Amino acid sequence: MWQTGDAYEAYIGRWSRRIAPIFVRQLDVPASRRWLDVGCGTGALTSAVLAAGDPAEVVGADPSEGFLATARAQVTDPRASFEVADARELPFADDSFDVVVSGLVLNFVPDPARAAREIARVTRGLAAAYLWDLAEGMELIRHFWEAAAELDPAKVAELDEGRRFTLCRPEPLGRLWTEAGFTGVSVGEIKIPTVFTGFDDYWQPFLGAQGPAPAYLATLPEARRDQVRELLRSRLPTNPDGSIPLSARAWVVQGTA
Repeated sequence: MWQTGDAYEAYIGRWSRRIAPIFVRQLDVPASRRWLDVGCGTGALTSAVLAAGDPAEVVGADPSEGFLATARAQVTDPRASFEVADARELPFADDSFDVVVSGLVLNFVPDPARAAREIARVTRGLAAAYLWDLAEGMELIRHFWEAAAELDPAKVAELDEGRRFTLCRPEPLGRLWTEAGFTGVSVGEIKIPTVFTGFDDYWQPFLGAQGPAPAYLATLPEARRDQVRELLRSRLPTNPDGSIPLSARAWVVQGTA
């Protein structure tokens, strides 16, 4: 589902790049630490660590060769390196990193509890992760699923990320960290504006087949896609200049190994 870096960047990556620096700054980690970015994708969080965290080194790990190709092309800082790796079986020794972070990925890992334990194993200090609030706070996706559900309620009920990804809420996210063995666990939030220049700016990324909503849209016949598009066009909030003002919230968990 997540394989093509450019399509992901247009859909979610541009917003990931806005939230990542806020997340890193909130962690307030001293300089010259060794970081690991689990599920680094196209490198948004890795780039933020380099810019705002002043690390000695940051390793990005992700199972997608396509995403890592994009990350390597975009992140050229010599302090950064990237490795193919599964979050459930990290190829690093115990206590290898001062800081381990994970952005917008743990809900997609088939066994997030195992991934959290692996993060705890390789961490000798702080570990933190954040996930979009797909049930309520990620408005660009919520509007899509609500429109699609009116036209195809049975199928959408199976695919809607707000229903499927129960981890993307404060209580289960905090419990995940606590059960992995972290201490001093806390959960907070980050909210950012996601303003689209116009309807095409909002709609075109859904045609890239990257992620649950675009992948679902790609399965529909053209006439049904057009219905979803026009229903969204009629419902999205629009400013006089044609821009579409939405927002996105992420839940953040952190703790100490």
